[in-house]
Amino acid sequence: MRVRPRPKQDRHFVTALARGLEVLTCFRSGDALLGNGELAERCQLPKSTVSRLAQTLARLGYLRYVDDVAKYRLGGSTLALGSAMLSGMGIRQLARPMMQEIADFSQAVVALGIRVGLGIIYIEVCRNKAALTLSLDVGSRLPIATTAIGRAYIAGSSDEEREEIMRQLRAADEAAWPRHRRAIEAAIEQHRKLGCCSSFGEWQPDVNGVAIGFRLGGGLPGMAVNCGGPSFSLPRAFLLGEVRPRLASVIRRLEESAGQDLTGARARPSAAKNTERRTRISASAKRAALRER
Repeated sequence: MRVRPRPKQDRHFVTALARGLEVLTCFRSGDALLGNGELAERCQLPKSTVSRLAQTLARLGYLRYVDDVAKYRLGGSTLALGSAMLSGMGIRQLARPMMQEIADFSQAVVALGIRVGLGIIYIEVCRNKAALTLSLDVGSRLPIATTAIGRAYIAGSSDEEREEIMRQLRAADEAAWPRHRRAIEAAIEQHRKLGCCSSFGEWQPDVNGVAIGFRLGGGLPGMAVNCGGPSFSLPRAFLLGEVRPRLASVIRRLEESAGQDLTGARARPSAAKNTERRTRISASAKRAALRER
């Protein structure tokens, strides 16, 4: 997906940087190696331009060139960026035990995701180990238009972001656009009425799921949490009647904790704790003084 063109007078937009980042986003789940031709096709850029961008990214460590096959793989610098981002999101640690409860109850996969382009990237995943579940993990990317978590994200987004997503979906696949638009509009209405979005066999024929989109503020990106798995073990009535209220409960508890530091930074000690600490130090100092006498 190409970056949306910016007006020529926008001197703050660096086109070369945007194109370089486009090259990196061409790599999707399951893409171990990509050549210049594949990158050029996905970026919709000239092959010569992609070649220069890829070589620059390789020198910086964001890509790694594999001589044997004349293709690129993602480099360690991209992993460092992703790891830094994940470690800076304390909401993952807060949500994990609550998500695990639902995964155990439903014997399915429960995931927390954020939007990247026209996909949702999982940033936290919990699953029931005893059940047959989807082989998805942190870093998995799901399409935004056909999955419950993607539709829930759209339903929970701002009007401006929603319009941009719809514009990109139309540009990406004009033929599929009418179908995507109808499904998303129905999902937004479902989210308004039921508090969730669903996908029953629309992403994959044998997969069902429900999800809820939400925003906590505090600098955190918009998110969505879902529960999904094989349709034979997750019928519609169970997901909507039993799982949906449990997902809603997770979001309520996260919203109640929104006043805490969910960005991953350590919160400053409270005044009471500071006072307690000073009292302990003072008492220790007095005992040390008595021993010296």
